Amino acid sequence: MAYLKRKIDQYLEEWKTKDEKKPLIVKGCRQIGKTESIRLFGRTHYESIIEINFIEEPKYKSIIEDGFNAGDIIKNISRIDPEKRFIEGKTLIFFDEVQDFPNIVTSLKFFSIDGRYDVICSGSLLGINYHMVESNSVGYKTDYQMYSLDFEEFLWAKGYEQDFVEDLYSHMKEQKPFNNSILQTCFQLFLDYCILGGMPAVVRDYIEKGTFENSLTTQRQLIADYQEDIRKYADGMDQTRILNVFDHIPIQLAKENKKFQISKVTSGARFKDYRGCVEWLKDAGVINICYCLNYPELPIKGNYDQTKMKLYFADNGLFISMLDDEAQDDLRANKNMNIYKGALYESVVGEALVKSGYQLYYYKKDNSTLEEDFFVRTAENLIPVEVKSTNGRAKSLRTLIESQSYPEISFGIKLVNGNIGHENHILTFPYFCTFLLKRYLGECSHKEKNELYQSDVREKYFE
Repeated sequence: MAYLKRKIDQYLEEWKTKDEKKPLIVKGCRQIGKTESIRLFGRTHYESIIEINFIEEPKYKSIIEDGFNAGDIIKNISRIDPEKRFIEGKTLIFFDEVQDFPNIVTSLKFFSIDGRYDVICSGSLLGINYHMVESNSVGYKTDYQMYSLDFEEFLWAKGYEQDFVEDLYSHMKEQKPFNNSILQTCFQLFLDYCILGGMPAVVRDYIEKGTFENSLTTQRQLIADYQEDIRKYADGMDQTRILNVFDHIPIQLAKENKKFQISKVTSGARFKDYRGCVEWLKDAGVINICYCLNYPELPIKGNYDQTKMKLYFADNGLFISMLDDEAQDDLRANKNMNIYKGALYESVVGEALVKSGYQLYYYKKDNSTLEEDFFVRTAENLIPVEVKSTNGRAKSLRTLIESQSYPEISFGIKLVNGNIGHENHILTFPYFCTFLLKRYLGECSHKEKNELYQSDVREKYFE
């Protein structure tokens, strides 16, 4: 099987070159490609790879019986398998499926101090198992959060080189609309990505066959695997409640009001009984939580209501696989991205923002129609992001920008099924540009960029 190029590849290259690199923990939900990427990195950069999978080889759980000292652990590994070669400075120790043996993370402090070998840990559901670790080596490890493929990685898989991505970005930066050929090509690629999602098994099958054959079957098997993980790893929690929340996400996204309501999960359900269930799914990397801001102003942290939220799947393809048959047919046969009252648009944009490093927040003013889908920020600005299922007017976005009540909001972004443009301090981009937003906002916030914009944007954006 062909390897799918991933962003972690470059990260691992940079990690290896650090003079005082710390052991690395690669986190993320199951079957997103963690093990495959780490193995390839190990094969191409080390003379020896010591790979231990704690699910497949539980006998290695005994390697800490003499304590967490690196030398003792290495001695115990070699006792179990004398063929394993430990070459100082040229060996990668790869502990996989660490969720089944989280105490091994305690050893990272001692491997970091020892310094003779590079160490990477990986596993699904690590977020929910950290509380089981005796000491998770704070200050002696580096964490990396991995996700399923984002749209840029999907483009790489389709054979598009980095210059294609740079061309997309240059259009954003220069506020230059795409020609019709590029626009239609990108929207078709984006539709395929929305249906498939970014799970490597699904994408690889699609690339190799050139069709959607078996994609839905694979996605539904992944959903079944997630449900099995809940039954296996939701230790001390009400597994039925977690499963109920998981199963209700697509149902509640289908509503006009997409706020997730615990009371709708089952009769008599109360938030205080289910809050831990929602957090469990987030920590497992299965869902993204979008919290409601108390007020659209900076700072964001601490300025949101933990009881008001929207829930999205971390991978849009898995969300698609849980739609009812009629919605499936409408999307696949008619390319109708507006199914579920725009929930699909919001879901895929939210996913792209999370994969770019943003946390998700929305705003709904009480007793008002004022509502905004997402917010991101720069050092100076709070930026509302509106996801339009039709390329119409953005009433709430204009209100937030024009009102004197929100001084930290000077411009906004509208994501549409259309082209690049700007008007009245609103920058418009096609959905498929979402993965470039963070780069755009970071690089185009400098005053020397102001000649790239018309005066109606420049006056507020750069003043």
